[in-house]
Amino acid sequence: MDLRRVKNPEKLMMCRRYYLAGFFVLPFLWLVNGIWFFKEAFRKPPYTEQAQIRSYVIRSLIGSAVWLAIIITWVIIFQLKRVSWGVTGEMFTFILPSGSA
Repeated sequence: MDLRRVKNPEKLMMCRRYYLAGFFVLPFLWLVNGIWFFKEAFRKPPYTEQAQIRSYVIRSLIGSAVWLAIIITWVIIFQLKRVSWGVTGEMFTFILPSGSA
C-alpha cells in the first residue's frame, strides 16, 4: 500500500490498529508499524495527526524491542539449560537431539 495516497486520518487509524493488534501476542506487527510509519511520524512536514502517529510508532518500536529481548533471552536460557532440566526440557523440545553437549 502506498501511504502517499492515504488521507491523514486514515493513516492514524491504520497505525492505531497495528499498534493495538501487537498486544495480541503479535509483536511482529509492532515492528511493521514502526518501520512502515516511521517516515510519516518523523520526516514529513507537521500535520494534525502526526503527534499521535509518532507516539504509536515509538511505543511500537519499544514493544518490539522488548519482545525481541525476551525471545533472545529465552532461546539462550533454553539452549544452555535444556539438558539439565531433564524431562521438562525434553517436553519443550520439538526435535530431540541424541546425546548431550
